[in-house]
Amino acid sequence: MSRLRSIPSVESLLQHPDLAGLAERAPRPVIVQAVRDTLARLRESLRGGAASMSPDELASRARALAEASLRPNLRPVINATGIILHTNLGRAPLPEAAVEAVQMAARGYSNLELDLATGSRGSRGAHLEPLLRELLGAPAAIAVNNNAAAMLLALNTLAAGREAVVSRGELVEIGGSFRIPEILERAGATLREVGTTNKTRLKDYERAIGPDTGVVLRVHPSNFAVVGFAERVEREDLVELARKKKVPLLEDVGSGAMIDLRPFGLPEEPLLKESLRDGVPLACASGDKLLGGPQAGILAGTKKLVDACRSNPMARALRLDKLSIAALEATLRLYRDPETIGSAVPALRMIAEPASAVRARARRLIASLGAERASRARAEVVPCTAEVGGGSMPLARIPSFAVALSASGGTIADLARTLRLGAEPVLGRIESGRLLLDLRTVDRRELPRLVAALHTALDGKRGIG
Repeated sequence: MSRLRSIPSVESLLQHPDLAGLAERAPRPVIVQAVRDTLARLRESLRGGAASMSPDELASRARALAEASLRPNLRPVINATGIILHTNLGRAPLPEAAVEAVQMAARGYSNLELDLATGSRGSRGAHLEPLLRELLGAPAAIAVNNNAAAMLLALNTLAAGREAVVSRGELVEIGGSFRIPEILERAGATLREVGTTNKTRLKDYERAIGPDTGVVLRVHPSNFAVVGFAERVEREDLVELARKKKVPLLEDVGSGAMIDLRPFGLPEEPLLKESLRDGVPLACASGDKLLGGPQAGILAGTKKLVDACRSNPMARALRLDKLSIAALEATLRLYRDPETIGSAVPALRMIAEPASAVRARARRLIASLGAERASRARAEVVPCTAEVGGGSMPLARIPSFAVALSASGGTIADLARTLRLGAEPVLGRIESGRLLLDLRTVDRRELPRLVAALHTALDGKRGIG
């Protein structure tokens, strides 16, 4: 008990120079809470038999807690994983034009739902629909807050209380345990499976479509691939069958690719505009994958079906906010110029960048470490492969180069953790006992920040390479 009585009071610890100097940057309630938490932890540890701590140690710990609470939870990180559309890291970085549009929309008022020509109430969809119609060649289009929302809205509109016919090979899990059958259930539709996991034929659909069919659903299995003894019904054949049976066809195109990526050495990816051109009456896709924009779901197709989705009360709950609209509009405008789109959209730029340019950036990184530090880390440039990510092109690999770091004392996991928890968080990947920092996903403007983070991590962890 005497050791507990020696614990300083909150007020006395607040007078410590370490904390008194923090008052200029942190609100007093934040500092007070940090002191209380620090003293509460000390009290618990003393009861467990731990040694006491000096006021200097306590003040230092309280200051660290207070400073940690001042940092935003959502923070910029340097993505050196080599995964371009990294879902856990926010998928596609926005183009500069989209960033500027978001800033402009955030700073003040906007004509979000006001028709400036008439002065009367307008529609927020009016900012995006003309561009979507132009780029996709679609009679009508709307955007909601992600592709899962687009599918949910379409299924609820077309098939609530009715059947949705879908191939067993397309009953995918999108991510985060979000599965097609569960979306159908929440949309109020009944799942009618056809075919098998690896083979579905046109006659399977023909047998399943009947009076209770509300929609035929075609899903691009973007995050996995079935190879070998497999068969899938061609889009054109399904379009013809749906027309013959007078049943709507909904296609989830997935990644939202707007241009052909085969010139960059990647496999063919379905394009939203091609789906519509081939006669699909309603199609949906993501905005933050290969489109390279903000999180969004795009629904495009015939005016009749899009208007039906637009008038569904659920559409209001799934609508985009003004910042996402600003970012998506700016991103879509970039696609008007095929000559510059590859360099204007960061995701496309990373995909298309020559491997030689990535290697040059990796060499610059090693040179910036300094000879002694690079030697201690056994740093070297190594060839590797990057991935598209985001559930897109699961078999595609993009030639890349990384800086490999080795551990001389501690473990490589320690170094990875130190970089991840630094003031400038850095994420790489561990392969064959080394930490790889893939430079394909590190922009040249991020290089100075990456160098600074490595200096801190390598100098502060002497037991680690």
